[in-house]
Amino acid sequence: MGGQRTQQLADRIRVIVASMLERRIKDPRLGFVTITDVRLTGDNQNASVFYTVMGGQDAIDGTAVALRSATGVIRSEVGRQLGLRHTPTIEFFLDAVPETAQQIEDLLAKARASDEAVAAQATGATYAGEADPYKKPREDDDANNDPAGPGAVG
Repeated sequence: MGGQRTQQLADRIRVIVASMLERRIKDPRLGFVTITDVRLTGDNQNASVFYTVMGGQDAIDGTAVALRSATGVIRSEVGRQLGLRHTPTIEFFLDAVPETAQQIEDLLAKARASDEAVAAQATGATYAGEADPYKKPREDDDANNDPAGPGAVG
């Protein structure tokens, strides 16, 4: 049951941090941030908060600095709302999932375009040899003339 409690605490921390960033943290460097995940250690002492930022590299860098400077305020609010004996330390990590997903989408689009190019080349193509290159069993006409063949009584 410890895993379920840890997951519940992580979900609660995610909600608290997201609402803090939306309502209380008024740093101009803070971009459009989405908290994607929170992972707690088994002893609930450390919380890793994963986030994504809309925008370019400047928005990402500014948001990282703003989150680092607001960590103490966020941690104290998390401790106040959770009511735990020990408030977990909070670290923010940029979530790489959106960039990885975009790379995968780009690779899939490239593979799709390559498949379409191969299919376009194959439309007017003909076989180099016979259409069916596999060997088949020979149909012997001699088997019907053989006296010991299928109709013979022996």
